[in-house]
Amino acid sequence: MELARAGRPVDHVIADLTDLRAGDVKWSEGKTFGMVYDGGPGVHDVAEQAARLYLHENALNTKAFPSLGRIQSDVVGWTAGLLHGPDTVAGFLTSGGTESIQCAVLAARERGRAERGITEAEIVLAESAHAAFHKSAHMYDMTVRTAPVLPDWTADVDAMAELVGPNTVLVVGSAPQYPQGVVDPIPEIAALAATVDANCHVDACMGGFVLPFVEMLGREVPPWDFRVDGVHSISADIHKLGYAPKGVSVILHRTRELRKYQTFVFSDWLGGFYASPNLQGTRSGLPMAAAWAVMQHLGVDGYVDLTRQTLDNADAMRAGIEAIDGLRVLGDGRLHLIAMTADPDSAVEIDVFALGDALLSRGWFHDRQGPPDTLHSTVSNSNTGVIGQYLVDLALCVAEVGTTRTADRSTNYATLE
Repeated sequence: MELARAGRPVDHVIADLTDLRAGDVKWSEGKTFGMVYDGGPGVHDVAEQAARLYLHENALNTKAFPSLGRIQSDVVGWTAGLLHGPDTVAGFLTSGGTESIQCAVLAARERGRAERGITEAEIVLAESAHAAFHKSAHMYDMTVRTAPVLPDWTADVDAMAELVGPNTVLVVGSAPQYPQGVVDPIPEIAALAATVDANCHVDACMGGFVLPFVEMLGREVPPWDFRVDGVHSISADIHKLGYAPKGVSVILHRTRELRKYQTFVFSDWLGGFYASPNLQGTRSGLPMAAAWAVMQHLGVDGYVDLTRQTLDNADAMRAGIEAIDGLRVLGDGRLHLIAMTADPDSAVEIDVFALGDALLSRGWFHDRQGPPDTLHSTVSNSNTGVIGQYLVDLALCVAEVGTTRTADRSTNYATLE
């Protein structure tokens, strides 16, 4: 393909983009469980206005754009407050959960190198921890030591303890983990990290903008944030159930001293002094400003309302799934993540991947995952008003699929093209 020599009118270009979207999932109809999170018309409006204001601004140098420095400071501070950070907490905005995790892993490696002389750094985590930790270890030439999960899908801390050693620089817990949506035993994981003076990172990319408001609604939430002694860093995605547009996340460190280990500083350059707080150089001001605007627009009360609706949606969805013979939900069923699988104790044999294909033919999109084979849903306010129809379609699809088994066993959470 070659770029055309002559340019095209704006309306023609936009018409083509509109046509290209025809085959995309219809997240605005509430039929997509994840990837895009809809906070409602007011959130759309304030985010889009902020995006237009900051479409071209560059956070590479906040001396040129001091407003972006203020925006970053505000959003980091607000998030730290929600996560009960002490006055010493410091952090940065990133492009998403993967980058936040990469920053936490890098900081742990660099601290281990500087303070403990570790040259062959290791990470200890459960098999449920996000793949971004493995990606980070690959990038930073680190070794990952993986422990199994318990029957309730939480991290097996005793098994993790067998893997911790003198080269451990990071021990990981999730709040909640993605596959089954359960919260790991963070106090025990933090205590384990402390035995070797390693960092403890809590991956709250999925829960950072849910768990604080779940607690405010009076539901039980296990300890997971900076109130837990020994938690060094937390990642939390605003572009998930913080309802900001893609891509913006927060990485928080308990102290500035810990944060410095993720920052790259270089002065031996003809271009002058260079410092980069995370993996990007140039950073778009658009998602940062949109996140600031959405958080200001919603406030704590707005987030509590959205979380209440999210939990209502998830509770109704879980109950409906459990009522269908042959299906079950994995995990403790308290939060917004649902892993639907075949019930091994049922006489009805259902291939959930074939079931997912049938649901997709009706417009319902789930991620496939495993083992075990499951259809994954991240429920949010986006699904308000459609859960009833989803459960009707689910029952119809179960009957339609019967004992059919699809040959396609892929579980793609990926971009390969």
